[in-house]
Amino acid sequence: MSLAEHNVTAPKADEDAFKNDPTASLDGIRPKDVTAAAKALLKDSTTRGGGIQMQDVVKIYPGATKRALDDFNLDIKPGEMVVLLGGSGCGKSTALRSLAGLEDIQGGRILVGGQDVTGVPVNKREMAMVFQAYSLFPHMTAVENVEFGLEVRGVGRDERRKIAMEQLELVGLADQATKYTQQMSGGQQQRVALARALAIKPRVLLLDEPLSALDAKVRVQLRDEIRRIQLNTGTTTVFVTHDQEEALAVADRIGVMNHGRIEQIAAPQNLYQRPATEYVATFIGLTNRLPGVSNGEEAVVFGQRVPLLPNSKKGDLVAVLVRPENLTLKRTGETDSKVGEHARVEVIHFLGAVARVDCEISTGEYQHWNKGEQLKVTVQLPANELPAGLAVGDDVVVAPRPVAALAC
Repeated sequence: MSLAEHNVTAPKADEDAFKNDPTASLDGIRPKDVTAAAKALLKDSTTRGGGIQMQDVVKIYPGATKRALDDFNLDIKPGEMVVLLGGSGCGKSTALRSLAGLEDIQGGRILVGGQDVTGVPVNKREMAMVFQAYSLFPHMTAVENVEFGLEVRGVGRDERRKIAMEQLELVGLADQATKYTQQMSGGQQQRVALARALAIKPRVLLLDEPLSALDAKVRVQLRDEIRRIQLNTGTTTVFVTHDQEEALAVADRIGVMNHGRIEQIAAPQNLYQRPATEYVATFIGLTNRLPGVSNGEEAVVFGQRVPLLPNSKKGDLVAVLVRPENLTLKRTGETDSKVGEHARVEVIHFLGAVARVDCEISTGEYQHWNKGEQLKVTVQLPANELPAGLAVGDDVVVAPRPVAALAC
């Protein structure tokens, strides 16, 4: 059973209403029908064995003094989309290329569906990869590009044309089938590359920063499209990016990489709200490093008791990592609370639904802790909660909310 058999191809304009209203329907399909189809598809994916295990993988490039992958471990369930996120040189693309068979590894094993594919050639791994560079054939039309992998596999002309048109329909380009790729926009070309990858029905889809060459608006549109298609097809997918917003938007789970290893892998919300290490907390989203006193279970920060996450450090002077939205801001004189520190507003960023306020803590005692500089903090709050008339230079009181944070 597949989503295609349920005819779930909701028009883009109606998708939001469809997803948000359980009573809504499109062509007679209701959200619960889609859920049932998705579950059946994931069950089918399990039967086909699309799960991935990378076990203690080691990759050392010739002449290098450090390992690109250092006992790297990753376990992905069938039908899941996992995003590998990290800065340049962290090993995320090396992990993807090793999984694809494009890089030889010096240690460890790679399994797909329980089968060891460590020494299996690239063309025998039943994987498809979409690169940052689209790698399309300019002398071929869109449909011919999509057909190419099928032709190599010996699929007959009529059958491969049927499959190619189905894939172009899936990515919203059926009406562009006869265009040459150089006549198409960057976003359209990347859609063709995605359709070509999906046409061969891979057990695993690999995406290596596929959106980084596109402008911001197209990136968001295509990012959402890739997630929709991945959910529709149920293909086990590994997506590599350095863009945290991109990762948070599409992933079932995110693996944050550092020095050739995964520091933490978790669902986006858990990763953001419950970081396991200082690196994860500072790499994902914005965070403030505030001085506090910790007993390992809770800390006192600006006079406020703050519960602590597991692995938090104890000490009389620790850094407590507090998200901007977990700070409050009041004008001086508008609060009689004994918690909080006085600060001065430096910059106000109005971002539509939310506002960010950069402040400098007025109390001089934090200079020693902050390497001789006044402590600065960023507060984020709903725009309608911004104090009326707040301006640069105003005196305010900043205090943490009692929301779990990491002390390090």
